[in-house]
Amino acid sequence: MPTCSAPTANRMRVRTGAFTLVELIVVLSMLALFVLMAQVNLFGVLRRSTFKAQVQGFVSTMQMAAAAAAETGRRYEVIVDLTEQTYLLRRISASNLAEVLDEEIVTEGHFGDGCYVAYVEFDDGTHTNEGRAKFRAGHSGWQYGGKVVFRDESEQAHTVAVGRLAPIVQLLQGNPELMRPKRDEQVSSF
Repeated sequence: MPTCSAPTANRMRVRTGAFTLVELIVVLSMLALFVLMAQVNLFGVLRRSTFKAQVQGFVSTMQMAAAAAAETGRRYEVIVDLTEQTYLLRRISASNLAEVLDEEIVTEGHFGDGCYVAYVEFDDGTHTNEGRAKFRAGHSGWQYGGKVVFRDESEQAHTVAVGRLAPIVQLLQGNPELMRPKRDEQVSSF
């Protein structure tokens, strides 16, 4: 039975220990790389989902205004404050439309990092990129149609389109042209 000499056995242990240390460093480096990649992807997903959640919250508020106006016959108003990057839904109860009473507020929301309103355009041709924009809903639909254009963290446009006569509020990719109602001279008679 062959036996190993003591120096040969010690060399094998040293080589095994050094090889294990190199393996450990490589494995830890790869693990750190995978964690970094996962973290970057996760933060990207969270930012996108946060943007979508904020815009979807706004769309739900607009839909709530249209549905409540159609069901109750009362007037509702969604006010978008472009300066403060906030919005609120109120049930109009007073004749003074300029003043919002606390008891009229149904819900409020704000847009955060990576989600801001760039501008609002109405189907009558008016638009604003500062101050307040108001969408009023009554039992027969929206007083004015229009669009609210959002920008995400990568400056890509997303549009919430509001139909004038139909209570349709939808989120669209990009910045599509706004459909405008036809004037009397544009309507052909049969």
